[in-house]
Order: sequence, then C-alpha cells, then structure tokens
Amino acid sequence: MTRPLIITDCDEVLMHMVVPFRSWLDEQHGIHFDFSGGFERALRHKTSGDAVERAMVWELLGGFFKTEMHRQTPIPGAVEAMTRLAERADVVILTNIGAEMAQARAEQIHRHALPYPVVGNRGGKGPAVSLLMQQRCPPITFFIDDLATNHASVARDAPQCWRLHLVGEPEMAPHVEVAREAHDRIDDWAMAEKWISSRIDEYEEVMRHSAQA
Repeated sequence: MTRPLIITDCDEVLMHMVVPFRSWLDEQHGIHFDFSGGFERALRHKTSGDAVERAMVWELLGGFFKTEMHRQTPIPGAVEAMTRLAERADVVILTNIGAEMAQARAEQIHRHALPYPVVGNRGGKGPAVSLLMQQRCPPITFFIDDLATNHASVARDAPQCWRLHLVGEPEMAPHVEVAREAHDRIDDWAMAEKWISSRIDEYEEVMRHSAQA
C-alpha cells in the first residue's frame, strides 16, 4: 500500500522569503517593502515614495531567486517537523518558481536538511497536485501553502486533499487573511505537525478496523 502524501510549498512555509527579499531590496535597489499592503502594492522607491511598477516587481522577484536564494533560511520548526512526518509519509515540495529554476531550488532546499523531491510550477497548484495524486495514488494527501489562491485551485482540482493554510513568517502572518478553501489555518510548525499526524492516525485507525471486520 502506498504511503500518505504531503505536498508542501516552500516560501513562507519551509523557508523565509519576504524578510531576506526585503533586505535585498533595501540594500541593492533602494526599495522599501511594507508587509501590511498587498504584495504588488507593498514595494515603494525610497527616494520618491512611488509604488514600484507591477512589471518591475516580478522582475525583482525573479532576480532574487536567480542570485539571492542563499539568503533564505528555514522557518522555525519546519525541518524537524518534516523530518518526523517523512517517516510516515512521502513529501513533495511544489513551488511556483518555474521548471527552469527547480534544480537550483532543490539544491538550495536540500542544503537545509530537506531532502525531498522538488516540482517547479507556474500558476494555480491544483492541476499539479491532482497529477501528483494520480501518479502516486496515496491513501490520504495533504497540501500546505501560504497563498489562498493556491488553496482555491487545489480545492477545485483535488477536493479530496486535506488543505492546511500555513504562513510561517511571523512578520507577515498577521497581514494574511485566512484562506477560505483551506480546512484549517495554523502558522506554527509544532501545531501543524500534530494536525497532520492526527489525520494520519485517524486514517490508520479506520484501516485497522476495516482489516479486523
């Protein structure tokens, strides 16, 4: 029988991103990043106070991932929780960094004791989650992400998947609304691990009763 499957995002779930991104913007580009605004409205030129143009925001984000991923560090508790969960479940990291950057992202993540397969994606994650479930046929699947849009996508394309909304960056979490399509919102890895483990326990208990019937 195949094992449970955990499909997790990387940035703000396993690794800090916005804080090192903010530092880099300030140091190298003279741009201030205010977490309290929406992501695309949060960047402003320090000299003029003008908002950074949408196209430039995504250009800067791409530049950060190409040259600055070494600045990223694990979210507290993420490595330890995933290590324990990986004893009971398969883990795949599904990251919206694009297939062209997936190898560099895998090397980055693996250096931090997160030795799991990395899948590069673009857009909503529902189709990718659905495909992974078809390929692996897990008895139970978990999806972990910080973005509500991805939970909506997965709810649409893989509704049988357990969806956990987790924003691991404490500076950003208070400004992120709860994803309505997620089953729960937990921003602490110790509690998130218990939430996932309890559902695996419940599934295994049902299977034990079925086998005894």
